Amino acid sequence: QVQVMESGGGSVQAGGSLRLACAHSPYTERRTYVAWFRQVPGRQREGVATIGIGGTRTKYADFVKGRFTISQDNAKNTVYLQMNSLTSEDTAKYYCAAGTPTTDWTLSPLGYNNWGQGTQVTVSS
Repeated sequence: QVQVMESGGGSVQAGGSLRLACAHSPYTERRTYVAWFRQVPGRQREGVATIGIGGTRTKYADFVKGRFTISQDNAKNTVYLQMNSLTSEDTAKYYCAAGTPTTDWTLSPLGYNNWGQGTQVTVSS
């Protein structure tokens, strides 16, 4: 199983940027994806972006397209989420997760079984 740990959360003003990092243990399964999810109290955890480890397969939630970019550094075993043009709606706890979801489940929490502890992102208007 791939273990993950997030870093990089914090507070920023609306319109600003943050970069989250997800350090992951080495993987052996080629179908492994590492994804970012977010959750606010009282709401379901929602998929933000995902990337297939070892390849260029990426997928984004519609609400972040054009603003967020997911990328990976294989040498550092790290996946990044660059978040630009942040709004107060992006305020949430962000989680990194690893798993081997099928194609239709790459942005569903059900597709992942290894989760980090989360990192808080707060955007003030």
